[in-house]
Amino acid sequence: MSAPEPPTTSGCPVGHGGGMPAGGPLTPLYGAAVAEDPHGLYARLRARYGPVAPIELEPGVEAWLVLGYSELLELTRNETLFSKDSRRWRVPAEGRLAADSRLLPMTAWRPTLLNLDGAEHQRLRAAVADTLAQIDHHQLRGTTEAAANGLIDSWGPDGTADLIAQYARALPLLVFTQLVGLPAAAGPRLIELISHFVDSGAESVRASAEFQAILVDLVRRRRAAPSADLTSWLLAHPAGLTDEEAVHHLVVLMVAGNETSINWTGNTLRLLLTDRRFRATLTGGRLTVSDALEEVLWRDPPTQNFPGRWATTDTVLGGQYISAGDMLVLGLAAANADPAAQGVAPAHGSLGGNRAHLAWGAGQHVCPAQHPARIIVETAVETLLHRLPDLQLAVPPVELAWRPSPWSRALLSLPVLYSAFTPPRPPAPERPAWTSPTLPEEPATGPSDSTPSDGTSTPRTPGSEAPARRSWWSSLAGWWSGR
Repeated sequence: MSAPEPPTTSGCPVGHGGGMPAGGPLTPLYGAAVAEDPHGLYARLRARYGPVAPIELEPGVEAWLVLGYSELLELTRNETLFSKDSRRWRVPAEGRLAADSRLLPMTAWRPTLLNLDGAEHQRLRAAVADTLAQIDHHQLRGTTEAAANGLIDSWGPDGTADLIAQYARALPLLVFTQLVGLPAAAGPRLIELISHFVDSGAESVRASAEFQAILVDLVRRRRAAPSADLTSWLLAHPAGLTDEEAVHHLVVLMVAGNETSINWTGNTLRLLLTDRRFRATLTGGRLTVSDALEEVLWRDPPTQNFPGRWATTDTVLGGQYISAGDMLVLGLAAANADPAAQGVAPAHGSLGGNRAHLAWGAGQHVCPAQHPARIIVETAVETLLHRLPDLQLAVPPVELAWRPSPWSRALLSLPVLYSAFTPPRPPAPERPAWTSPTLPEEPATGPSDSTPSDGTSTPRTPGSEAPARRSWWSSLAGWWSGR
């Protein structure tokens, strides 16, 4: 492609390096704007700069935000020009990233599949993908449903709840702690730690260190005494991960799987509670919960921006001159909304069933945890709709607030009201480990072939009118809620 003339360094604003355009301060990708109206922010950036826009990640730290659908595909598919190795980043190399920068937990190099290219990336990705493939999807669905029922049963009798604090934020960790082999009691603290460093907040560095220390202890114990869990399977993989590599990949699994599931659940429930068109088509049977999940991945993906790629040489992307060592942020939400992608996604109407979105990224680094995340979220939404069929928002939609994160698209709360309280379906028989069943039962399925969702409160199995006995999950959920 023909490249424009690179800008002169003297034309760059003070503190902005490489090919960043001159002409005033850069637009911050942090604070109120990215939390309250990210779509408006992305539209303004696109109108001013085109598909690749200069931004500021924190004061004095510049980067490029890739807003274009085709440009994001090019970025993720060309690791020769755009590496995942953050050690190429000019900003820390030039001494411009503070030792306590809030960006470190999300940008620091680690020996994981997220930060490597080529053969080493493929080795580590195979270990993670094969480990996740050992999860019995049928059992995961049953365990998630039991955990969801336990949380709902723990709510008080006043007909109110916060679906973020009391449901979406608690449910995935109840499942993921068991998946990796951590005690369930560790869940609340893990939620707090993950939130701190994903938000790139003031506590992010300390939270990242504490979270990693918990996983270091887990890996040591599982290396000495393997069990039927993700940690043990990861350690036993032929790729031969070291303890350090295993710890870092558990961080990837826990953050990618849990944070994504929390936000995806919350954003889907918000869609169903605020979009009358979608709720009507869902309850009318014309769409399914699975369709709602896809619509959210287009509109408000759980990860709206993701760091990152680093230019290996001077190049051009989206008409912008990119200097070697520049950081490029994947604008997943912005790329989904790119007008140039409207041939892929309809401009109006439901997007359910269309999976051409970029919510999971693209290329060799597409998210490996999307399949279990989909099962957890779909089951969470289905179970809630079955148990509380008259669920409604307790505040005007405009009063809903978002976490001030440049990376996650996550609600602070989702207060609801309900009156009807349908008993749970009979629980599936519990198995002690995450292994495939030995008795004949429903075969395990992937996310695209999972049991069709019912968007209403119609029971999935006969006899659901009979209340199930209070399970271990119910007791745990009660403890979680402080009861």
